[in-house]
Amino acid sequence: MPDTLLALSSPVRREILRLVWSDERPAGEIAREFKVSWPAISQNLRVLKEAGLVRERRRGTSRLYRADRAALKPLEAYLRRMWAQKIDRLRLLAEAEERKRSKR
Repeated sequence: MPDTLLALSSPVRREILRLVWSDERPAGEIAREFKVSWPAISQNLRVLKEAGLVRERRRGTSRLYRADRAALKPLEAYLRRMWAQKIDRLRLLAEAEERKRSKR
């Protein structure tokens, strides 16, 4: 999980993941979407690949990337638990505030 969260902490990597979510795309095509250097995109692709969020396939001299949606399933469960805890806390705070107001 830590590798996944670290990989998703970068806005560039989140955008790369969005680009390859539905379609397999060559690295060069991905790189053209950004105003950063090719080595920076290559490094971001490597981080996503090492975190298991994208798959790489070679076709001749090209490298094609596609999101591995199944790799995000554990993250989905984690985020749902975290969200549920936050919602419960918000509910408790709202109820406490309502009790204060009704005492006035």
